[in-house]
Amino acid sequence: MVNLIYAYLFLFSLTLSLVFVPLTRRFAFYLNMIDRPQGRKAHDHPRPLLGGLAIYAAFTVTLLAQIIGFMICKDGPWLSTRFPFLTEQSEHFLEVLPKLLAIWGGGTLMMILGFVDDRRGAGFSYKIKFAIQIVAAGLAVSAGVRTDFMQSVPLNSIITIAWLVGITNAFNLLDNMDGLSAGIAVIAAAIFFLITAAQAQVFSAMIFALLIGAVLGFLIYNFNPAKIFMGDTGSLFLGYMLAALSITSSYVVPTSANLLPVLSPLLILSLPIFDTLSVMIIRRREGRPLFIGDRRHFSHRLIELGMSQRGAVIFIYLVALSLGVAAALLPYLPLWGQILVLLQTVAIYIMITILMHVAKRRHQSNRR
Repeated sequence: MVNLIYAYLFLFSLTLSLVFVPLTRRFAFYLNMIDRPQGRKAHDHPRPLLGGLAIYAAFTVTLLAQIIGFMICKDGPWLSTRFPFLTEQSEHFLEVLPKLLAIWGGGTLMMILGFVDDRRGAGFSYKIKFAIQIVAAGLAVSAGVRTDFMQSVPLNSIITIAWLVGITNAFNLLDNMDGLSAGIAVIAAAIFFLITAAQAQVFSAMIFALLIGAVLGFLIYNFNPAKIFMGDTGSLFLGYMLAALSITSSYVVPTSANLLPVLSPLLILSLPIFDTLSVMIIRRREGRPLFIGDRRHFSHRLIELGMSQRGAVIFIYLVALSLGVAAALLPYLPLWGQILVLLQTVAIYIMITILMHVAKRRHQSNRR
């Protein structure tokens, strides 16, 4: 029965997203919020922004509709008769509701920040953006959304804020090619959904199911050749939501060999993290500004190796999927299996680093 709930939430948000994307596309043209090709841009024709607004709207309408519906029906006979497991977990739902609303509130603030940034065109200074992002992260932390790695609550709060802000910006930087950031978000959310659903973390799995639908509806319009971009409106919202929701989920099962499965979120989201860190290191070495975009991302290096945009994006999808599946297996593997997963992850990123280095040398030789 719970699988029907997951399917319903996915289809509900997917349908809304498919409806909202064309509407926000028209709205973007009306507001003249257009991303025009220039310099580092990978597209060759103007594209409307605001696809992220459709993702946010589909997610929010689905989420709030279900919360309101549950609050109205939780004490009535209809819900207890058809979905008894929901009434059995009503107390747990009421306990996690403040955290969920705080996460949504922080995501809303991120969406507004992204919208204003897209609207301004020139964007905020990175100091202002970081300050607002820290406030958004603080909303979730203040509601109890934090890691429990350390015994110190303040230290756990700092780690959580760093995680939320870091992943948020990683997805923002990853949004440099048609369908890339949205596709990685779908893959990550799907892996998180499988982990939480398998461990009967019903409410977490529900949120991931509706998030998948909201992003997938947009991805249909955003995959190469894209008809619309998500803009900062979408990338900041998606990064924040995935980072925050990953903290609310549990990854260690009673049969786990140890606590290594807590690294699952790090592996699932490792590709955006790697791309961000590698770009920052390259910019630092070349003496370039850290927060001004360029064409030194992993996706751009694949283009320099001769891949098409679509081929490069699909290649990155496969890398993210392989890492995500391995991360999902961590809770069920013995120690030696977990070590193999971690070694495989390191090996994959070493190969990617070699590919990036080869692409850089080829690009430099072609310019001579």
